[in-house]
Amino acid sequence: MSPAARLRGLKPDWISDPKVWRTEVLAGLVVALALIPEAISFSIIAGVDPAIGLFASFTMAVVISIVGGRRAMISAATGAVALVIAPLNREHGFGYLVAAVVLAGVFQVVLGALGVAKLMRFIPRSVMVGFVNSLAVLIFMAQIPEMRDVPWAVYPLVAAGLALMVFFPKATTVIPAPLVSIVILTVITVGAAIAVPTVGDKGELPSSLPVPGLPDVPFTLDTLTTIAPYAFAMALVGLMESLMTAKLVDDITDTHSNKTRESIGQGIANIVTGFFGGMGGCAMIGQTMINVKVSGARTRLSTFLAGAFLMVLCIAFGPVVSDIPMAALVAVMIMVSFATFDWHSIAPKTLRRMPAGEIAVMVITVAAVVTTHNLAVGVVLGSVTAMVIFAKRVAHLAEVTVVVDPDGGTVVYRVTGELFFASSNDLVGRFDYATDPDKVVIDLSSTHIWDASSVAALDAIETKYARRGKTVEIIGLNTPSAHLHGKLSGELTAGH
Repeated sequence: MSPAARLRGLKPDWISDPKVWRTEVLAGLVVALALIPEAISFSIIAGVDPAIGLFASFTMAVVISIVGGRRAMISAATGAVALVIAPLNREHGFGYLVAAVVLAGVFQVVLGALGVAKLMRFIPRSVMVGFVNSLAVLIFMAQIPEMRDVPWAVYPLVAAGLALMVFFPKATTVIPAPLVSIVILTVITVGAAIAVPTVGDKGELPSSLPVPGLPDVPFTLDTLTTIAPYAFAMALVGLMESLMTAKLVDDITDTHSNKTRESIGQGIANIVTGFFGGMGGCAMIGQTMINVKVSGARTRLSTFLAGAFLMVLCIAFGPVVSDIPMAALVAVMIMVSFATFDWHSIAPKTLRRMPAGEIAVMVITVAAVVTTHNLAVGVVLGSVTAMVIFAKRVAHLAEVTVVVDPDGGTVVYRVTGELFFASSNDLVGRFDYATDPDKVVIDLSSTHIWDASSVAALDAIETKYARRGKTVEIIGLNTPSAHLHGKLSGELTAGH
């Protein structure tokens, strides 16, 4: 391949394709508009000035667009992170919050380098479906306060916004329907002087760019011990939400992302955000769905422009943005929640075919997330439930069959299935120690020893036979099982 051809292959799609360029730019603009009220709301949750959340969204989006591992995914200030660090800000002040954000970023870089992203393969599909559905429910629930105790004009505006987003794409997809909806509803409310809640009612927009600086805290061991628990919690919650969102975008776009790079990238973005006085953040499922599913963005350009447009809109067009009716953004987020929900997962036909355990895991995940408003809690609880159900299911697959030698001098026990803590606990009771002949053979050629519990169970069986003066021979061990058995056998009982 010639150098010129190689260079062409390295160029992003949007440079050579005007259609892609247009899609990415408009998607970035829509996401930026949707980020403003969200960032302000999360700032209120964290107990900081609205500008802090907007600065965090700006730096997170811009930095992750360069160092992240998932193209077109949006990272910004989030509610999950705000909930984690709010108590620290309340008890110790803003300086400690910023220091915790920087330390959380360091933790994320370290965890990413250690390969924490590989743990994603242990999250079952039923948990992933529950994660997506609970996210859709939370996005919808977050819009309810915006439609409570408001002027009656809000309701027809929301309905009009939804109608525009449903029917406008049938005419053309050149311009994202959410952007059209926001512009038209803003023109209507401003032109007709309709008094409804606006973006400006959420808080004052910043008038200048953030300035970098060090956290205003004493650099002592006491400060470190104070912020470390909050920073570590933020790092875990942020990584979990980001990696789950990246996996969802992988499925939607049918492309692969570098989860390790994304983990490290999240850390770098939080470190930069902390030094710019932001409240930190992670991937945002709602805005990512606007970008990827609703607007059709696929490159890093849309992520970068979402952050860049956010600051431009706040600083240069603050008065105009402040006049955007919240009803327009509520309509966008309601549409996102319906598009995010996996309706196929709750279809009667699907539920009839799905194993009861899988349905239970999905329901538990959704219930935990909706109850706690914490996606990490739901994912962990759902994954643990899935593991318990799997262990219980596999434990019943361990079977013992008996073959007695014709001369009556030997009995052969053939064990099939997987031997681990859940199945090996019942293994000891499957042998007839009193009436068996003097020689007992245990054939393990059709099984695998997975843990110390299984070795301990085999030791217990041998001990019970030995007390009766009988010998036990274990045969058929595969190489890994033989290695584990040889290393641990006789070492797991008291006195060793």
